[in-house]
Amino acid sequence: METKISYVKTNSLLTKSNLPASDYVINPYVGCLHGCKYCYACFMKRFTNHHEEWGKFIDVKKCSKPIDLIKLEGKSVFISSVTDCYNPIEETEELTQKILKQLINANCEITITTKSSLVLRDIEIIKQLKNAMVAISINTLDENFKNDMDNASSIADRINTLKVLHDNGIKTILFMSPIFPEITSFTQIIEATKKFVDVYWFENLNLRGSYRATILNYIKKHYPNLITLYNDIYVKNDKSYWKELAIKIDDYCFNNKIKFKNYFYHEQIRKNTKNKLTKS
Repeated sequence: METKISYVKTNSLLTKSNLPASDYVINPYVGCLHGCKYCYACFMKRFTNHHEEWGKFIDVKKCSKPIDLIKLEGKSVFISSVTDCYNPIEETEELTQKILKQLINANCEITITTKSSLVLRDIEIIKQLKNAMVAISINTLDENFKNDMDNASSIADRINTLKVLHDNGIKTILFMSPIFPEITSFTQIIEATKKFVDVYWFENLNLRGSYRATILNYIKKHYPNLITLYNDIYVKNDKSYWKELAIKIDDYCFNNKIKFKNYFYHEQIRKNTKNKLTKS
């Protein structure tokens, strides 16, 4: 199936955020060509009238109105929440680059999140932003597993991206998301990257909608020894695995003076873990 590329007009690139750590989000695109099999953002198809397979369409937003920097004064902005602002089409469209140039004089906190090494193209712009962080998503060191899950940059390229950003004085975040039970090794990933990561974020794998069956079938085929655990978590709704893992992450990071934020959102987990940012 060929990728469908469309251009859509929008009145504003800023959207009020419902995320816990930002006031506004900017999503330069609708859809994402990385085609992550576990992507929660595929729910957007219900509202955008896209019938194409997730990862096979992209809408490029066109906005003639400049970003209101006064509105952003003292606020926080997250780029981006339901797409990857550096998905492959950004290489030619340069929409994210244009947005970052508009934000150079903004007095706000800016967090850029991506799975792509393309962010390095804009490193000189990011260095001009007053308060910017770049989060790179990594949930495995296994390139084969990564290739099964998404079409984004290799794990080696993502790790190198973190290092280059850090060496250029840009605050780095490793967004360990989504954590796959008994497949993602949070300790191995930390040990491989801790020299050039400022903060770790953790988010558990949530399965809902059509992709739940996709992931469970994948586990059954490639990790048959784990299918009982995945059924317990995602069919029987057993939260005990996440409770225990959240405590392990908390203890490990605290004992090793690792700065982190735990974004396991379940109410039951929040009651049993500190969910704090540790201080080194």
